[in-house]
Amino acid sequence: MENLPVEDVLHRFLLERAGVRGTLVRLGPAWREVAGRADYPPALHTLLGHALVASALLTGNIKLDGALSIELKSAGALRLLFAECSDHGRLRGLARWNAPLPEPLALDALADAVMAITIGNVDRGQRYQGLVDLRHAGLAASLEGYFVQSEQLPARILLAADGEHAVGLMLQKMPGEGGHDAVQDDDAWNRVVHLTATLGAAELLASAPEQLLYRLYHEESVRLFEPRPLAFGCSCSRERVSAMLRSLGRDEVEAALAARGDEIEVICEFCAQHYHFDRIDAEHLLSTAAAPGAPGTAQ
Repeated sequence: MENLPVEDVLHRFLLERAGVRGTLVRLGPAWREVAGRADYPPALHTLLGHALVASALLTGNIKLDGALSIELKSAGALRLLFAECSDHGRLRGLARWNAPLPEPLALDALADAVMAITIGNVDRGQRYQGLVDLRHAGLAASLEGYFVQSEQLPARILLAADGEHAVGLMLQKMPGEGGHDAVQDDDAWNRVVHLTATLGAAELLASAPEQLLYRLYHEESVRLFEPRPLAFGCSCSRERVSAMLRSLGRDEVEAALAARGDEIEVICEFCAQHYHFDRIDAEHLLSTAAAPGAPGTAQ
């Protein structure tokens, strides 16, 4: 265990005695890359960190082909919150807001807010989307409610973020699974939840993953699986930007060309990659029929 990575990593584990599965994500450089893209107010900086680590957490126990995203839109000061983790462990995220943000920044107080979890491959037209009921102020409690509603299984989620790290822990009960002791132990889930409640945000942020898990759950027979590396990464491409421009139509593309002297420049908000299209490029993409299932945005 001494050589396990401690930053930008996803750990899957089992508490075999309790019949509980879990995921622990610890972000360092990837989180700092996302957070450094804008001068986020403190409360929004924390919420974006929670969303980014949560997007990775939710990939821990599913077969993912494409990406999983958490997206919130509202009519209030927090206009957009977006975080995504791909099947290759690439993370990206951003937020858009108007000052001043409400204090505290509570999800259940946002005007006309909608949060969705989207799973799948948008390029292939394959995706599943579920809505998160925003009855709670925090993201962790809102996601716990989502799992109870969508899977009829209890989940416990802890999220923490500061200027250096974003860390998340997720536990799910597995009825009828695990070892023989887990099947007979009706109090196992409550016991694990009680142990987890002793963990504060400061310890969650400061502790190496394997040390944290064994400190909390050493009596529950922790089985730690091979860690999965994570990193900042963007899925933007010239092809996706071309599809977005094509979807705008000729009139808007012509107007954009005229405004910039016969050149269009598109800058990705996630990674700051620049894409340039001159009049010949624009004519080519407008004359090319869009491929079935082509994405309509640069995301």
